[in-house]
Amino acid sequence: MSSILPDLSPWRSTRDFRLLWIQGLVTTFGSFMALVALPLQIKDLTDSPLAVGAMGAVELVPLIVFGLYGGALADAVDRRRVILLTEAGLGLLAAVLLVNALLPEPLLWPLYVVAAGVSALAGLQRPALDSLMARIVPHDQLTAAAALNSLRWNVGAIAAPALAGLVVAYAGHAPAYAVTVFSFVVSVALCTRIAPAPPAHDAQKPSLRGLAEGARFAWSRPVLLGTYAIDMAAMFFAFPNTIFPFLAEDLDAEWSLGLMYAAGAVGSLLLSLTSGWTSRVRRHGVLVVFGAAGWGLAITAAGWFANVWLVLVCLALAGAGDMLSGLGRSTIWNQTIPDELRGRLAGIEVLSYSVGPQLGQVRAGAAAGWTGTRAAIWSGGLACVASVAALTAVLPKLLSYDASTDEDAVRRREVSGAG
Repeated sequence: MSSILPDLSPWRSTRDFRLLWIQGLVTTFGSFMALVALPLQIKDLTDSPLAVGAMGAVELVPLIVFGLYGGALADAVDRRRVILLTEAGLGLLAAVLLVNALLPEPLLWPLYVVAAGVSALAGLQRPALDSLMARIVPHDQLTAAAALNSLRWNVGAIAAPALAGLVVAYAGHAPAYAVTVFSFVVSVALCTRIAPAPPAHDAQKPSLRGLAEGARFAWSRPVLLGTYAIDMAAMFFAFPNTIFPFLAEDLDAEWSLGLMYAAGAVGSLLLSLTSGWTSRVRRHGVLVVFGAAGWGLAITAAGWFANVWLVLVCLALAGAGDMLSGLGRSTIWNQTIPDELRGRLAGIEVLSYSVGPQLGQVRAGAAAGWTGTRAAIWSGGLACVASVAALTAVLPKLLSYDASTDEDAVRRREVSGAG
């Protein structure tokens, strides 16, 4: 039984991991409240799938620019400070949403402005947050840490959307945004207790040359390229979350909206709760490929079925596939990337797992407007499966990756052990 349950070694061994885990749980809960309320508010104001999908368009450029800059910044300054300041900024943006929702006639344009601002701050923060994990967690506990982080995320992703759907339906958008503001206040307080994470003494200042160095490293590693490409393709073709309000309406089950947002996290949580076996896996590329393909197949089925309960089951299965793929990606990244490049590579990673969903929102919204909601979902799922198969054929080293023999993983393990 202990071989199935989550490995709690990182929680027991590292105080900063515990603080980051709790801080992440709080902000995940608050952020998902806004994640549900914001597109639903745009739908209420416009009744347009394209207007909802346009959120992805306004978020895309800030995410790319600040994600890359955030990666260079994470290698050059104190990573804890970056996390602290961006959390404070995200709290201020949540306050703007709250104030706008309290107006007698809420405005539409501030919703897009805030969405762009959140994307920019998230792009700045994620490289620092992701690159900090490999510094505070022992090398042999990285997969366990990734599983625990996913467990934390999924707990918030299940509870918050379901609660947000009820809160918005019965109390309006403002209470959901108020919870988001409060979560960031608590998060900032927790971040102040994390130990500083200064850069190396010879760290470069953020520059285009430094970004190019990180990009060259990634480009020279087919395994890394495979993780980026498969995740981006899967999210671009099969990320239908933005049109869930319309799917619930098509199925004559508006009450299920919060459950749709939470269903994927339920599947991820079930996999997290039985993830002890993943600490013994060495072929992490297999997890990436089969997890992404499983995501696509489940999304295809979710778009095909007309019964809302079958749709929810399919979305849960999709979440389990995404979780499996994410564990593989996170472990490969942390096992193979040297610390002096970790921030810049984390910036590229942000693009790989964030740009795809942003473009996916635009694709889903546009396709739903042309072909209908359910057709937009199942066709995207099929395209996801096809793209995963094609990329695996083009980058076969991802599937054959083995942590016990890969040169970068062995070198990183030796450095970590020496440290």
